[in-house]
Amino acid sequence: MSTTKINKTDTADRELVTSRVFDAPRELVWEACTNPQHVVNWWGPRGFSTTIEVMDVRPGGVWKHVMRGPDGIEYPNQSAFQEVVKSERIVYTHAGGTKGRKGACFGSTWTFEDLGGKTRLTMRLLFASKDERDRVVKEYGAAEGAKQTLDRLGEHLPQMSNAAMKPFVITRIFDAPRQLVWKVFTDPEHMKNWWGPKGVTVMVSKMDFRPGGTYLYGMRTPDGKDMWGKFVYREIVPPERMVLINSFSDENAGVTRHPFSATWPLELLSTFTFAEHEGKTALTIQWTPHNANAVERQTFEDGRKSMTQGWSGTLDQLAAYLTKTKS
Repeated sequence: MSTTKINKTDTADRELVTSRVFDAPRELVWEACTNPQHVVNWWGPRGFSTTIEVMDVRPGGVWKHVMRGPDGIEYPNQSAFQEVVKSERIVYTHAGGTKGRKGACFGSTWTFEDLGGKTRLTMRLLFASKDERDRVVKEYGAAEGAKQTLDRLGEHLPQMSNAAMKPFVITRIFDAPRQLVWKVFTDPEHMKNWWGPKGVTVMVSKMDFRPGGTYLYGMRTPDGKDMWGKFVYREIVPPERMVLINSFSDENAGVTRHPFSATWPLELLSTFTFAEHEGKTALTIQWTPHNANAVERQTFEDGRKSMTQGWSGTLDQLAAYLTKTKS
């Protein structure tokens, strides 16, 4: 669990400290925090996305990135690294904010403590004054944002442990504007008209579309068998990206095993990206086993052909639905 607190030191009234113990070795946590290919997947509060222009983790190096909130507001940030001790410590100065609001400037120190296979990461922010710290906490939600950021890091680390496994990826370009493709993914009345493999009928479609919300769907196969599934939304960046945990379910939204495979992963981390492409929309879907054991990961690996077939059928139905849908 993340904890946010004010340290009892002579600078306590100017500090904001967030700490968490991760069930991961220190070298892996260090890699997640210093490799921009990993940082973009977890940096920022829930619902935020991050674009990194440069991240040169060395004394004198610069980290420039833009965070975008779920409301579309952008927050440019720039940091300068002062001290880097591999796997142990990072010190940098930071300046950032957004248009129309006073920015946030502080010094930051990250420490990585080896706990025998686990790692305590502590992020310490030091402000010029107590008033400045309190202002940033109030105006930018810094304390809660830091907690959510480390929560997201904790969710990303297991995916790094499975790094040897390539995610399943499928892309389709639709002759439809991005806003429309986004809408039919985020409206339960639209979803029930195209979601699922070919031939199934969606009989239940209930959606709470927000980070932490769920989508529960019930499907009936041509031979009369019922199946249930659900999404748990993690990140939503309209109309660009959504990240969710996908699983089979029951009518009460519990997590269940695949009805035809006892060793299929219980949960899949799913990322949907929607990109404008010459007036059309390129949809990319990425699947990765989430908290899976070795047997489940192998089942996933062996199922790539069937995944391609299943997703192709679903996307065929989506394409057909978009051709007759205007809003």
